[in-house]
Amino acid sequence: MIFTDDTAEALRSAVWLVNSAEDPETLADLHDYAAFLVEFPYTGRLDRDEAELTALQELRPRLRAMLLAPRDEMVDRVNRALDESTLTPHLVRHDGTDWHLHAVADERPLAERVLIETAMALIDVIRADEGSRITICDDDTCEALALDLSRNRSKRYCSATCANRNAVAAYRARRADA
Repeated sequence: MIFTDDTAEALRSAVWLVNSAEDPETLADLHDYAAFLVEFPYTGRLDRDEAELTALQELRPRLRAMLLAPRDEMVDRVNRALDESTLTPHLVRHDGTDWHLHAVADERPLAERVLIETAMALIDVIRADEGSRITICDDDTCEALALDLSRNRSKRYCSATCANRNAVAAYRARRADA
């Protein structure tokens, strides 16, 4: 395991949110937001309303910039996010997960908690010098993020769709050359 479960889950959530802004938009309405919460079951305050959805949508460019920043710039972005929030770190255990850190109170707005959880996860990325695990998809037509949590650093695409499209294109190119 490269990162702890809570770090990996925070990174997955942040990458999902960033990628939800790609075409087609996958966080467009409250139905999409409900699906996000099924995939990433955040604890604490959940208003489940348009304002909360809008706050998450508006957070996506900032998350993208944080996740893709070079290491020293990532440090600056993480520190800025931590400075903007009132941190109240406490260890918690819930929903079958072992002890892990919640850095802000559960009653804070979800967008703030997502930002701080992402910042906390990026602290682990920075300390392990593993920023290269967060990249832009290798598909030339895609701008989504790819998160590689594999041992052998083999993930290059944001999704199976992009990976399959490129595999088919490579196969067809080989067949055409033969």
